Amino acid sequence: VLEHCHDPKTQQIVMDEIMQSVCMLAQDQYGNYVVQHVLEHGKPDERSAIISKLTGKIVKMSQQKFASNVIEKCLAFGDATERSTMVNEMLGSTDENEPLQVMMKDQFANYVVQKVLETCDDQQLEVI
Repeated sequence: VLEHCHDPKTQQIVMDEIMQSVCMLAQDQYGNYVVQHVLEHGKPDERSAIISKLTGKIVKMSQQKFASNVIEKCLAFGDATERSTMVNEMLGSTDENEPLQVMMKDQFANYVVQKVLETCDDQQLEVI
């Protein structure tokens, strides 16, 4: 629908619906592809809105089969500030980096950790 809809009003209605259900769609077998499409091909403000809605749930979503793919796209297509926010969430608030260690051992989240290593800056890499 998003690819073939050329009416801005209809596009906005569809985007509004997607934005209201981002967390649910990200975890859905088919809905995750919709969110990934917007992250990859959407406007910067749409990407930022999705990342904002997932912030605070990054670790949990990374451990879910379908949502982990969405989190990888967030890392790939988010801007430097958004990536930094996501990485900091994964690092946790203590010196132990506990969430990151849990993610490294998880069957789905370990792929997110690999994407972090591909996309993070030198300073974040040093912390990791």
